[in-house]
Amino acid sequence: MASLAVETGHQEIHDVERNGPAEKAQWVLNAPEPPSLWQELTGSVRETVLPHARRFPTFKDKGSLSKTVISFLHAIFPIFCWCRNYKATNFKNDLLAGLTLASLCIPQSIGYATLAKLDPQYGLYTSVIPPLIYAVMGTSRDIAIGPVAVVSLLLSSMISKLVDPEAYPIPYRNLVLTTTFFAGIFQAGFGLFRLGFLVDFLSHAAIVGFVAGAAIVIGLQQMKGLLGITHFTNKTDVISVMEAIWRAVHHSGRRNRKLFWLPAIAPLISVVLSTLLVYLTRADKHGVMIIKHIKRGLNPSSVHELQFNSPHIGEVAKIGLIVAVVALTEAIAVGRSFASIKGYHINGNQEMVAMGFMNILGSFTSCYVATGSFSRSAVNFSAGCETAMSNIVMAITVIISLELFTRLLYYTPIAILAAIILSALPGLVDLHEAYNIWKIDKLDFLACAGAFIGVLFASVEIGLLAAVTISFVKILIISIRPGAEVLGRLPETDIFCDVDQYPMAAKNPQVLIIRVKSGLLCFANANFVKEKIMKLATEEEEGSKGKRTPQAVILDMSNLMNIDVSGITSLVELHKNLASSGMELAITNPKWQVIHKLRVANFVTKIGGRVFLTIGEAVDACLGAKMAAV
Repeated sequence: MASLAVETGHQEIHDVERNGPAEKAQWVLNAPEPPSLWQELTGSVRETVLPHARRFPTFKDKGSLSKTVISFLHAIFPIFCWCRNYKATNFKNDLLAGLTLASLCIPQSIGYATLAKLDPQYGLYTSVIPPLIYAVMGTSRDIAIGPVAVVSLLLSSMISKLVDPEAYPIPYRNLVLTTTFFAGIFQAGFGLFRLGFLVDFLSHAAIVGFVAGAAIVIGLQQMKGLLGITHFTNKTDVISVMEAIWRAVHHSGRRNRKLFWLPAIAPLISVVLSTLLVYLTRADKHGVMIIKHIKRGLNPSSVHELQFNSPHIGEVAKIGLIVAVVALTEAIAVGRSFASIKGYHINGNQEMVAMGFMNILGSFTSCYVATGSFSRSAVNFSAGCETAMSNIVMAITVIISLELFTRLLYYTPIAILAAIILSALPGLVDLHEAYNIWKIDKLDFLACAGAFIGVLFASVEIGLLAAVTISFVKILIISIRPGAEVLGRLPETDIFCDVDQYPMAAKNPQVLIIRVKSGLLCFANANFVKEKIMKLATEEEEGSKGKRTPQAVILDMSNLMNIDVSGITSLVELHKNLASSGMELAITNPKWQVIHKLRVANFVTKIGGRVFLTIGEAVDACLGAKMAAV
């Protein structure tokens, strides 16, 4: 048996040796056709819905149908996976974390609803349905779902330009709910079709700057509640807010300030104590603004309040897209940070689907856009949560509060809500991270600074637009003007590397090896890449000074993921230009989509079939051809 194994091993080695460069090149050229765009889309949906199935099931597959259904349920509802091993000790920790979370969530939700220019109960509604849906569909164990400051500011600043929330509160609320529906549709679509890369256009650096600027604007806007200002600006830029505060303070000399100190100390005391003090002292009669009525009961249906026939529907959909991206970016960043600490993995696409469905169903039940809150998630983590059950406990606690305790919040001062929002803002301004971004990448810092300055001095939309624009410009600069590196062989190896990065790499004077540093050769960069390669070939020829000039140019395509018609046209022109200079063109290691398109365009035939699997084989073939010609 041992001798048979040895013989088999020798036979395999001989088989590999018999596969010369020409046969290996056929491996590249005879690859099957890559999947079409439709197949990729359906594959993306299948991987999201049925991650463990190779194909969609049919009714003929009776044996595997039940397994497919179970796999489908586990994929869409991760709660079925972790609830099987759920124990009493887990529930004890989740119960404690959920109750702790609720104690912070209830006042914050009311505060964020006022920031979104909605009635207080809408913040509580948003802390009921979305957390319950996320607990069933989400993959993070630590994230706490509900309204957040940045999204609330986004909604109030953008929708208030369409409808005045003070003059027309009901139409304004309806547009907020419609925006929530569109945000959910976009989020679910990103997850189902694996379009999460669109969220990445709002880079980490842009988010750091945007959130820091928004935190300062939110803090300044809370002066309305802390100072008891009745007439305040709807604008969000820092100059307009400061002007409104100055006007209010300048004209407040005749106010009764006997009990004005109560709102000022509201951040130091609990909501319960502040409400009790206002009630006992009747501070509301002396200028202290209070919440007053909060509607009692569970979330009412809001299906008929969605405004799909509104003249602003286009703007609402655009706002929904912006809010969807910002909310997803914040939630996924929060979820991944805590998942890395605890050592588990979250499914990004499933997170998007969960966020989308919770906001779609939330829009049907009087909720506005919910996402993962960093401050509440940190509390949830510190309280020792084990699973998403803590979100369920929190939601049940909020339900009980809506049913039993809303009347007790009548005398809660607006100032305590402003103070609660202010207390959550310092963690949003991350100066250390901004400094790290500056050290690592100056263009990223420019996006960070653009978002910060835009939000602070113009508006939330301008800040986002500045951040995305700078990020796009960075991508365009890298894509339109990609680098090209000359490769050489490292001593005593078959490894080819950039001669500038590895000075010890030796170039072959008869063969010029070039690698394009771009993942896409397209209309935007094809001409630049062609001219760059020709320039390198010309410099190499002129620098030879009587020595052997390059007889061939080998183009390493290992970095190239795809190519379009313009890219192929530029390669054809490159081949003609090199041929007129007496140089051949060869390509190595083209990816699946690339070689398929080059074959269809008949480019492989035009270059004489000089397609190779590795650079070493291409070098040997080019040198051997020249020796044979001599």
